[in-house]
Amino acid sequence: MNKAFAEIDPIYFEYAQKYLGRFMPITREELIDLLQYCEIRKFDKRTILVKEGEIDNYLNLVVKGLVRKYLPVKKSECILQLATEGHVVQSEISYLTRTPSLVVLETLEPTILVSLTYDKMEEALDKFPKGERLGRLILSGMFIKKDESRYNRLLKSTRERFFEYIEHHPHMLQRVSQKYLASYLHIKPETFSRLKAIMTKRKK
Repeated sequence: MNKAFAEIDPIYFEYAQKYLGRFMPITREELIDLLQYCEIRKFDKRTILVKEGEIDNYLNLVVKGLVRKYLPVKKSECILQLATEGHVVQSEISYLTRTPSLVVLETLEPTILVSLTYDKMEEALDKFPKGERLGRLILSGMFIKKDESRYNRLLKSTRERFFEYIEHHPHMLQRVSQKYLASYLHIKPETFSRLKAIMTKRKK
């Protein structure tokens, strides 16, 4: 096994296995084989992983930390993803089409990623026994999740989106600034503050 992976806390293998297990069964031995194509990358807080206009060369699984993906819009930012442990984050269009990224990826905490370069992905798809099928299933899952997020934003009220998100991700209130959460949920900051106050009163 790659020495870098031998030094990883076993919990990180669990994150990888759980993520891939969403798409198809994968044994620990198969996971170890697949991880030979990957590399471990460690970053400090507030590190830019991908700049706007830069080609993203990595598909990343977050095994520790937090990464935000945002789209610069004039003088503001629209947050598209807040990726925590067990989630994949990348500039998908840039990575798959080898074109300059429209989005920026930045760590919000000290972060450890298991990363797969585009070239290594091509190699893994060709040589790893389950690679091609697994790759198709992951891509399909990513597109499904994007559509679900879009439908959720269109079909649910601001109030419903807020309380549903906080119910399923209560820890994010401690890990992410209110400004970022409001942007991610497409809620005005003042509305977010009002809903948070309502939530606090309910808990008392």
